[in-house]
Amino acid sequence: MNIIEILLEVFIIVTAVVSLMSNLSVVLCFIQSAEIRSQVPGIFVLNLSFSNILLAVVNMPATFLGVARNARPFGDLFCRAVGFAETFLTANAMLSMAALSVDRWVAVVFPLSYSSKMRFRHAFLTLVYSWSHALAFSLAGLLLGWGGYSNTYASCTVHADGGRAKLADFAAFTALFHATSFALCLLVLCLAYYKVLRVARFHCKRIDVITVQTLLLLVDIHPSVKERCLAEQRKRRQRATTKIGIFIGSFVLCFAPYVITRMVELLPHVRIHRYWGIATKCMCYAKAASDPFVYSLLRQQYRKVLVTVTNQILGRDRYSLTGHKMSRKFDTIDGNCIHRIA
Repeated sequence: MNIIEILLEVFIIVTAVVSLMSNLSVVLCFIQSAEIRSQVPGIFVLNLSFSNILLAVVNMPATFLGVARNARPFGDLFCRAVGFAETFLTANAMLSMAALSVDRWVAVVFPLSYSSKMRFRHAFLTLVYSWSHALAFSLAGLLLGWGGYSNTYASCTVHADGGRAKLADFAAFTALFHATSFALCLLVLCLAYYKVLRVARFHCKRIDVITVQTLLLLVDIHPSVKERCLAEQRKRRQRATTKIGIFIGSFVLCFAPYVITRMVELLPHVRIHRYWGIATKCMCYAKAASDPFVYSLLRQQYRKVLVTVTNQILGRDRYSLTGHKMSRKFDTIDGNCIHRIA
């Protein structure tokens, strides 16, 4: 075993642990918070978290054993089941991200009619389509015998070993699967978040005009305060672009290398290096670990729930802690003024 394999094994272990803990935290927040459960995006986030949890429990350990043993870690039947789970969970996760982007698009572009356009009935219909879509491709790969251990990716996945006719059918299946999962979801993400970004920039521009007009009327205000207000407006304008860049960038960065590799692999006389194949598979697993932070845990709503649950586990009283903090005196320096807060 060389250093590259050791690094890949460590990466898979760390990714599995982070993915399992972070996605379980999202599920815990959903159970503990009635406010989160009452929101439609919580259904999509929960569906995404369940897919990532199963990936961390089933597929990541299987890939780890494949890298460690350099051979098939399970029997043929169980390996086919793991390959079925990989196809289903990956497609379901991608479609959940697309559903979240559509939800944000409706919420930002149609804020007044959002409650009528995005109801729980619509969310469940979306989940039915997502599960049906993922199940159709995973069942097709299983029934057609396209599954088993792939040494290129050191994991149980969908692949074909056979004659030219069988490989041609598998190539059509692979192209159709990635076109209706990765490519379609990427298109939905780009279009939805482009609309969101346009609306966000338009609102920021209106806020900027109002802020500047207000500051011009306040002639007695200190110049440093005006500069801080304008700087805050610039940060707010950049924040929307940064968030959308993270949504789309993480999707492309984690899934694109693997999808491109699977498509290139279909070309005749092309052989993918084993370490590159495993590395692209690890990038897909990294998406499962980053999704909770990208879509939920970094939001204030989820952070409050986690803090409350942590205080309950540790036996802390939130109100006593708040009262203790408010009773302390500290100095806040704002320009040349010192405000005494008790």
